[in-house]
Amino acid sequence: MRRIRLIGLTLILISLIVYVYLSRSSQNEFSDLIIDRGFTRRNAGLVKPWAKINLEEVAIGAKLPTYLTGAKDGSGRMFVVEKPGLIRIIEDGKVISEPFLDIISRVNSRGFEQGLFSVAFHPEFSKNGRLYVNYTDLDGDTVVSEFKVSKSQNKAVEKSERKLLTIDQPAANHNGGQLQFGPDGFLYIGMGDGGVEGDPLGNAQNKKVLLGKMLRIDVEGNPYTVPKTNPFIGEERGLPEVWAYGFRNPWRFSFDSTTGDMYIADVGEDKWEWVHFQPAGSKGGENYGWNMMEGLHYYSFPKGFNKDELTLPIVEYGHDQGCSITGGYVYRGKEFPSIMGTYFFSDFCSGTIWGLRRNDMGTWEYARFLETRLNISSFGEDDKGEIYILDFVKGGIYHLEAVNH
Repeated sequence: MRRIRLIGLTLILISLIVYVYLSRSSQNEFSDLIIDRGFTRRNAGLVKPWAKINLEEVAIGAKLPTYLTGAKDGSGRMFVVEKPGLIRIIEDGKVISEPFLDIISRVNSRGFEQGLFSVAFHPEFSKNGRLYVNYTDLDGDTVVSEFKVSKSQNKAVEKSERKLLTIDQPAANHNGGQLQFGPDGFLYIGMGDGGVEGDPLGNAQNKKVLLGKMLRIDVEGNPYTVPKTNPFIGEERGLPEVWAYGFRNPWRFSFDSTTGDMYIADVGEDKWEWVHFQPAGSKGGENYGWNMMEGLHYYSFPKGFNKDELTLPIVEYGHDQGCSITGGYVYRGKEFPSIMGTYFFSDFCSGTIWGLRRNDMGTWEYARFLETRLNISSFGEDDKGEIYILDFVKGGIYHLEAVNH
């Protein structure tokens, strides 16, 4: 009797093992498939840091800073963007109280992901005095506007606002917010998928809406024109402003000032955060995967879709290491040769700072460079290629420096 019971228990145990194995095999089938058939690259290799970095505080007093940049006008000034709707100038280690731009009355910053997000100075700013901002208006919609600087150069004229784009937002989150002029002189605009968990409206994969996209426009025009080389010009399947699609919330992206390559940090959903890479010379039109994929992982992949159409991340990390990625810049300054060519990024929740690069074999590798207690809302880059970090909560601004370089 005992033997029968033992045999029965053994059979049950074997059945459970087989079931678990088959279940896992079924779950992993997609991952095995995409790796074996070249659907995606593996995650960048985690290695030891190739340099040691430190953060040197250079200014205090910013209120909920969201971005920092130089104007590339030879003045050496740095401009810090504040979420409520101000842009201030940093001078001699202090944030000047008199704002460079004050549009608080036009900005809805009530939601955590609402406010004034970034500023981009025209490539010919020193000659034409034009700058561009991205903010959520009083209705919660995205606005991309142009302003002009006054004769004093330390004050933008609020009355000069010229709205280029107004994009309806269905929710208060996933608004994107980054503006950058690319090496081609066109303005790139990062747009989130419009919020709500999982992108149920399918905005990121719908090329006929501007949400969940990277847009590219020419600021010359009334109110703007579309570059003739945009990928969906004259096509019914997509809007002409769309440069690339398949994004969840590309809060921060940047161009390598030397190579022209673009790095796009996309804030993830439940489990993963990731970075996309678009090489210089790209003709646009890439599908970066959301919401079919979350990073390198299956999320909501439709049957019958051609998997070769996706361009997936070069690096990702899980929510055991953070919760919201903050993209940065490739270091191209002259002070710290040991980090030359390194793309730095961080996480808003954990404060970890990583570095990413291609090694001598041409493969991607990344390293955990520094653990901080900062809520890093953004990186910034000055006119000399030096990189800065913004602490959202305490308002500190830090210079990223290599130690013993």
